[in-house]
Amino acid sequence: MGYAHRVEGDRIKLEDFDPADDAGLKRAWAEKKTAELVEELIELQELLYAARRQSLLIILQGRDTSGKDGVIRHITGPLNSQSCSVSSFKVPTEEELAHDFLWRIHAHTPRLGDIKIFNRSHYEDVLVVRVHKLVPKRVWRSRYAHINEFERSLTDANTIILKFYLHISKEEQEERLLEREEDATKAWKLSVGDWKEREFWDDYTAAYEDALYKCSSKRRPWFIVPADKKWFRNLAIAEAMRDALAPHKKDWLKELEAFGIQKKREILEYRQTKQDTGSSSS
Repeated sequence: MGYAHRVEGDRIKLEDFDPADDAGLKRAWAEKKTAELVEELIELQELLYAARRQSLLIILQGRDTSGKDGVIRHITGPLNSQSCSVSSFKVPTEEELAHDFLWRIHAHTPRLGDIKIFNRSHYEDVLVVRVHKLVPKRVWRSRYAHINEFERSLTDANTIILKFYLHISKEEQEERLLEREEDATKAWKLSVGDWKEREFWDDYTAAYEDALYKCSSKRRPWFIVPADKKWFRNLAIAEAMRDALAPHKKDWLKELEAFGIQKKREILEYRQTKQDTGSSSS
């Protein structure tokens, strides 16, 4: 049982999950454990990249201030940027709106060996689009099936998908928004829109509950991550990432060992050829 709550197709109520949950852990221990998990992830990322048999897609969703940027900075920031990158999805451009809603998403999915983090994602099209009635109900309701088919095609192509809903309380969100107003280094994040969105809190709750229920399965689970305590949020996500990659480590090492043997054989054959050529010329 991990620190993040795994959802595999069950109907849930977000009110049943405590955003301030910390599993009774001490912050110092949790931060030390998180650092150890990140070290494991660095090793696993290298093997993932070298073997190139799978890819990893991390989807981060959550209300404003829930910590998407913080997760990217603390958990995936230390990873090798050669094969780990972030894609953020804002309001669609005119060009993107001229295509189906998944068009702009597919181009950012990770190639084999890579890790991709989505800061918001295709789920915006069943969240903000639904809450603000940007399309008719029949349109956004049909998108759950499209999302499931899209994600199924990714897992069929050996992409490991981890979807994290960062679960923050309304009270904690208010504190963080007020803190931004007092912190000059975070002034760039200030937006009256963040306060306006709080007026739709219950509507977003219903939209998230439907997305978590209708778009989760054993191979493509959602994880509800208590996010009021940043240090616990980081631990929960680092653990879930490690647990998703670690089962492949043995196969990756076996693959790389076979690859190494093949390359050594090629090098030996090259050296032998050079030696034979040298002997003939003399």
